Amino acid sequence: MVRILILRTAGTNCDLETEWVCKLAGGRPERIHINEIISGRKKFQDFDVLLIPGGFSYGDDLGAGKVLASELILKCFEEFERFVEKKKPVIGICNGFQVLVKAGFLPLWNRHVASLVWNDSGKFEDRWVYLKVEKSVSPFFENMPEIIRLPIAHAEGKFVMKSKGVLKKIRKNNQIVLRYVSPSGEPADYPHNPNGSMDDIAGVCNETGLIVGMMPHPERAVLEIHTPDWHRRPAQGEFSFGYRFFKNVIKYCS
Repeated sequence: MVRILILRTAGTNCDLETEWVCKLAGGRPERIHINEIISGRKKFQDFDVLLIPGGFSYGDDLGAGKVLASELILKCFEEFERFVEKKKPVIGICNGFQVLVKAGFLPLWNRHVASLVWNDSGKFEDRWVYLKVEKSVSPFFENMPEIIRLPIAHAEGKFVMKSKGVLKKIRKNNQIVLRYVSPSGEPADYPHNPNGSMDDIAGVCNETGLIVGMMPHPERAVLEIHTPDWHRRPAQGEFSFGYRFFKNVIKYCS
């Protein structure tokens, strides 16, 4: 069975939902505090997937995800690097995405070329959004329709890059996994792009496609009845797009 490490710390608040969907999708998740990794009592290497869930790690006091990112760099980097070198998936959702970007692990490995900053609206945005599933190098979005819906909930979700050259590079490498779009699938303005991200980017992967970060929350869109309009349209099966994402991650490891 695929072992999944759900990394948590003070302020993490999406770990229980993430644990539930990982079990539902056939994985064996374990919620582990970062201090267990730092002390050596638990090791990344004992797991098949590393998943950093959403929340407000350390209260986002120094910026969203910044403190946990610093812990990964300063206290766990060699262990983390070995995990990545073995081509094991690393998934960051919302605050987890912020952690991976601010640690320099996305979109280009071990380079600080991007960030996630305050939404253009200047406020916390909490709504369901339409997303275009791009043809990326990541294997975790297989068998999904071109347009899906997932919920977002963040204040610092605007994805920005250091230069146009970085954007050009990740486009060329097919590292953009999700883009915000309008309901018709067209490029999105506010509120369909809820934060003002460059190029409408909602999620990216690294060069191998195995480190993935996204602002939307797939763990909150697991069952069809989780979608806000499920009772107003024909039934489309028991599971929704979030479940498919986790199922694809586990399928890759299997």
